[in-house]
Parts: sequence; C-alpha cells; structure tokens
Amino acid sequence: MTPPAQPTPPLTPARWTIDGAPVAGYHWAAPSARGMVLLSHGVGEYAGRYVERYHSLIPALVAAGFTVYAYDQRGHGQSAGRRAVVDMNLLVKDHLRAREALRGEDLPLFAFGHSMGGLVTAASAARDPRGLAGVILSSPALLVGEGEPALLKRLAPLLARVAPALPVTRLDAGGLSRLSGEVEAYRADASIYQGKVPALTGASMLGLSARLWPDYARWTLPTLVLHGAEDRITDPQGSQRFFDTIASPDKTFIHQEGGYHELLNDEPRAEIREHIVAWLRARVS
Repeated sequence: MTPPAQPTPPLTPARWTIDGAPVAGYHWAAPSARGMVLLSHGVGEYAGRYVERYHSLIPALVAAGFTVYAYDQRGHGQSAGRRAVVDMNLLVKDHLRAREALRGEDLPLFAFGHSMGGLVTAASAARDPRGLAGVILSSPALLVGEGEPALLKRLAPLLARVAPALPVTRLDAGGLSRLSGEVEAYRADASIYQGKVPALTGASMLGLSARLWPDYARWTLPTLVLHGAEDRITDPQGSQRFFDTIASPDKTFIHQEGGYHELLNDEPRAEIREHIVAWLRARVS
C-alpha cells in the first residue's frame, strides 16, 4: 500500500543583512541555484507575503532554481519606521545597497518589483544597471498622479514636509483581485498597513516617477512587464508608456485583459506565474 503523500514543509527564510539599510532582510536558498531574484514588495505589505500569497511565487522561484532575496521596506513588515511613511528616494538607495551586497555572487541577478516596489526597482535599474541580468515589473507604479490637478501636484511636496504621516489617498482593497478570498485574506492580514497612503509616501512617488522618464530611453536591460488592464491602483498606461520608451531589444509586455492589481492573486495567477518562471528560465539556460 502506497503511503499518503506528506505535506510540503513551509519554506523558511534565513536572515539577510544589508549594510547601510535599516531593513529586515530574508533569503530563500535554491539547491543548485541557476540565478538569483531580488524581490521588492508593494506599499503597505511585506516580503513574506510572497511565500503563501501571490500564488506561492517565492517557493515557485526556488523550485525553479532561483535563490530569492527580499526585505521589508522601511516602515513595512518587520522593518523599523512609521508604518508606510516612506521616502521613495531612500527606498531606491536601499535597493542599490541590496544589489551591491549581492554583486559578489557568481550567479545572474534579476530584480522583481511589484507596485511601489516596481517603481523602486525601475529607479534603481535606471540609475545603475550594472550587475543586473534582467528586470520584472509587476503592476508597477510608473505613472503616478496623472489625473490629479496641477495645483495638488505642486502642493504635494510641501504637504509631505509639513505633515509626512498625514493620510491622503485611500487604496481600495477591492481593486486588488477579482477573487473574494484573496481580498478577504488581505484585509485580515494584521501585518499589512491598511490605512490611506501617507503624504510623504505619495508625494515622493509622484516626484520620483515623474523624474525617471528621460532615463528610460537609455534602458537596455532584458525586461518583462505585467499589468492588468482593469488595475485601479496603479496605472496600466504607465507600463505601456514605459514599454514603448525603453530601448531594450529584449522586452515583453503582458497586458492582462480583465486583470486587477495583484495579478498573482487574481484569476490568471497560474498563467502569470508560469510567464514569470518561464521568462527567467529562458535567460539562464
């Protein structure tokens, strides 16, 4: 008689320290690794969410032969700082430090960023592409405040200086996924910041995203961009504009019809995860 299959043990990370970055870092090692992925999460959430949610993205990457490094951004998860009150420019510096810490490894390094993490990843790669074998941007916040009044945009930096923690922009959790179970899990997760986006966070996203567009014309890294057509949290037009602007000869844009913000937690999650894994495998073979 064949014994019943044993459940797969949970994937437990090792701690990872990044010199100069006051963040809680993590490391999921792949046996016989073929490459590395530096993962950057979105606003309000934390790195460990990509183990059990996001269609178990981190375990899937590890199983495919990619060692994953990640950290909770300042003010998120187990990292210090006021909850979700962050300056994007500091987050970009943290990302550059994380990449520097991995530069001595003898494996190709890919950077994955979701939402706010997509903006941070894009800014880091645009500022210094050295050492990166490719970039994956998931629902990146590349076009921020496009429909906002000009006066409000001009006042945003002042408000950020005077009241950085002031809650200014509501994020609708219902826009994350068409799957009610995923939305409920998000709302029930005590480790996620559930409030409005603070003034400093929003203003620095607005400023950074606007400054980066001239740099994208010089972008030549292999790039995969994924965005849901019905995303109401980050603008899909930003991903299309980015894709059209970059000079990379190796670029792919998956514009998912009907997709919401968290594609890996949405209806096409299996297909999206396979796209990511297949894209990475094709660039290390």
